[in-house]
Amino acid sequence: MFLAAAVQMRSGNDRAANEARALELLGEAAGRGALLIGLPEMWEHIGPAREKHAFAGPVEGAQLARIREFCAKRAVWCLAGSIAELAAGPERPSAGGGRIYNTTALISPRGEIVAAYRKLHLFDVDIPDGARYRESEQVAPGDAPPRAIETSLGVRIGLSVCYDLRFPELYRQIGADLFCVPSAFTAYTGKAHWEVLLRARAIENQAYMLAPAQVGRIGPANENRFAWGHACIVDPWGEVIADAGGEQEGIAVAPIHPARLSQVRRDLPALQHRRRDVL
Repeated sequence: MFLAAAVQMRSGNDRAANEARALELLGEAAGRGALLIGLPEMWEHIGPAREKHAFAGPVEGAQLARIREFCAKRAVWCLAGSIAELAAGPERPSAGGGRIYNTTALISPRGEIVAAYRKLHLFDVDIPDGARYRESEQVAPGDAPPRAIETSLGVRIGLSVCYDLRFPELYRQIGADLFCVPSAFTAYTGKAHWEVLLRARAIENQAYMLAPAQVGRIGPANENRFAWGHACIVDPWGEVIADAGGEQEGIAVAPIHPARLSQVRRDLPALQHRRRDVL
């Protein structure tokens, strides 16, 4: 058994302030005994893509340096939410400048990046509340599905990012024991779908879900952008075992029991009943 923590933040477009706050919350989680701590999607910066080019670089570069130092100092695993990684290649958005990847990474207790994943499914949606999102205008999609990552925690970890949560085939393909879903769900869609989607993915895959989140008004002050919050942890039976609520920054902490995984998969062996010969 070990403790995991899902961090809940209200990120803006001041990267230095966001990083300082992320490190504070990581420290709080480690202080409570968490060995796996997740940051939300876009924890480092929410704002115009042109601002990201001032700091965006490779995932092994300066952006995650202080997070990696923290992991090594406190001997914890960290899901590094998602950062802006410069995309290679000739593609350019209409606004000019190279596109970025929305990239998450898993960092070991030695401060090493053991895996990185670039968000496959991009959020191009007109929300009925009037908001318009076109992630693909500035973000390039990843081109490789993630793999389950073996860890010293006794569980295999799978990586995904936010909108990926709506595509169950991705999680089935990964086949992990604990899935990470760093997110910035809109208040409109989150109210209707956030918890039910997390619980569904947990039940379908008989796996834990670690879901860090953005909360409240996020991004530049002149943008009316609101995130649902409710950073949470869901167990393999689909029970929400920790929830940070929908109002404030903070952390949701809960125990992860590898034995619970075995119990659920033994008592209801649905994964063994999959018809791979026809599906």
